[in-house]
Amino acid sequence: FYDWYCDLPPASPQTWGEQTDVPESADWYNSGFIMMWGSNVPQTRTPDAHFMTEARYKGTQVVTVTPDYSEASKFGDIWLNPRQGTDAAMGMAMGHVILKEFHIDNPSEYFDDYCRAYTDMPFLVKLEERDGRFVPGRMVRASDFAKNLGEKNNPEWKTVCFDEETGDITVPTGSIGFRWGEEGKWNIVPTDSKTGENIRPRKTLLGDHDDILKVGFPYFGGENHEHDYFQTNDHEDVLDRNIPIKYLDLNGEKVAVACVFDLLCANYGIAREGLGGENVAESYKDNIPYTPKWQENITGVNADKVIQVARAFAQNAHVTKGKSMIIIGAAMNHWYHMDMNYRACINMLVFCGCIGQSGGGWSHYVGQE
Repeated sequence: FYDWYCDLPPASPQTWGEQTDVPESADWYNSGFIMMWGSNVPQTRTPDAHFMTEARYKGTQVVTVTPDYSEASKFGDIWLNPRQGTDAAMGMAMGHVILKEFHIDNPSEYFDDYCRAYTDMPFLVKLEERDGRFVPGRMVRASDFAKNLGEKNNPEWKTVCFDEETGDITVPTGSIGFRWGEEGKWNIVPTDSKTGENIRPRKTLLGDHDDILKVGFPYFGGENHEHDYFQTNDHEDVLDRNIPIKYLDLNGEKVAVACVFDLLCANYGIAREGLGGENVAESYKDNIPYTPKWQENITGVNADKVIQVARAFAQNAHVTKGKSMIIIGAAMNHWYHMDMNYRACINMLVFCGCIGQSGGGWSHYVGQE
């Protein structure tokens, strides 16, 4: 029943395991950068629209994303008009820019600290052999290790990572196993669950890896659609990209594992020093999934505009510590594969440390919400 009327977005429980939770519209005023993504605020949230227009008077930049020139479009400092249903491609391209410029080339200390503490980027993922290649499998859990790493309560629901300070495997406090387990350990905090000591979760294995493996990622952008309206961008159905990995002994089995962050960067097609390989972009002008140039053929949006907006969105979040916001609504949720569109937006917010911050995060509104 969660999305029976296409009002609540499935991407929310897919990402967080929780029902959609958003700020009140008064919080728009606290934002430094607002993207109205498929949400026609002046028409569908008329009583609240003044919070958005008033925010502009204090310098908040507004970007509108709509395929048509809607009532909201005229309020945007920049108007992006992707073809209907192609928002995910544009969102992925913006994520490509944010990861490359603010996490790899010139890391934002705020983004880095946020992602280590509050996201799954440091967590380890098993790599599995399938059809002659490695592919990402499931999360590594405490239950995969001898004696469950000392975890007596829900070890199969507790994810693990490396502590950058000690190099040891650790179980950070606050994963889902703790929520339904020990009382008083529900909050996500960067501490070792057994000792209570502070840890610094390792976000990438690059530089401390045992090996570099080719890992396959599925690609669907080359499939021809029954309607000529949707443009394809042909590439192989599976894209092999190099990943830094470590080998672990999991209950007597030698297993290759990778960090979520390294898998993310590879999936976004970002070239990283020391990894090499094919299907990664050295430039935004490379037609490699998921670069700004790649999305241009699919969405019809100029690559330079995508780069400009992604940089501004992330730069504001970097300076304000997460006060970049995406206002989104039922419009995109009424379109095919809406979960992909939403998750591309969610990733941008997570990369920039916006979730959970006043004036930042995602603001999904429908009906009376």
